[in-house]
Amino acid sequence: MKKAVQQIMLGTVTGNEAQARDTLQHIKAAGYDGLELNRFMVHPSSLMIRLMTRAAGMPTGKGGGLDWRKLLQDSGLSVISLHADLGSIEREADKIIEETKGFGTDTVVITGMYRFDYSDEKSVRDLAARLNRAGETLRGAGLELLYHNHNVELLQVQPGLRAYDVLLSDTDPACVNFEFDSYWFTDGGADAKDWMRKLGPRMKMWHITDRGSRQAGPAMTPILKADSMELGTGNMDLDGLREIALQNGIRAVVLESHKNWVDKNPVRSLELSAKWLNGRF
Repeated sequence: MKKAVQQIMLGTVTGNEAQARDTLQHIKAAGYDGLELNRFMVHPSSLMIRLMTRAAGMPTGKGGGLDWRKLLQDSGLSVISLHADLGSIEREADKIIEETKGFGTDTVVITGMYRFDYSDEKSVRDLAARLNRAGETLRGAGLELLYHNHNVELLQVQPGLRAYDVLLSDTDPACVNFEFDSYWFTDGGADAKDWMRKLGPRMKMWHITDRGSRQAGPAMTPILKADSMELGTGNMDLDGLREIALQNGIRAVVLESHKNWVDKNPVRSLELSAKWLNGRF
């Protein structure tokens, strides 16, 4: 089982080749095995993508023109998976397949849909059908498709039935499986452990971060804002989640903490989280 870092954490520390090499060296030295790449970060990204990620506090940076294959090869880090969007898979599957294999991985991950109504049952069932078709195409080339959640999949499409329930029931395990993000379901008020049990062996990878609060200054009220935290410093039952993840047979655990990094430094943050990961995997 491999330990990896999601590339979205690295936009501010991979702006040029020298900086990227230094960052990858720190990741390797911390004990990680690889990265989970994003297509929009290994190619020059559009203005819309840059604006969206910057608004979320996690800019893509200026690494889109770097030779990521060579950088990773030289660092000794592998590619765990490649994040892509469903539309690109549908429009240019051959290109996605070639690129995925070129990075030495067999896993493509879809990370949610842009401007999509997850409360509309028909739309969600249609999405499941599209995922099945895309997954079947990738499977024919020896690749696997995983779906990555945020918190919006917890919306109910009818009383007692959530969008994620539909994605689970309507997708074919032979074509579509899941990269489960326990932070976002916890953020949405759900019991992440319960959902991990529902996924069972269809949970192939685990996106991990902790969730808690860090006091940055005098609080206006006694309530602090919750955000991502370095592993073991927040309030999530990571050890309980880990036990279920291992029972499910995951093949990789991927760190993705958000903009709330200690010292405002993503490298320092991932190094601290590595201490928890290395003690348990």
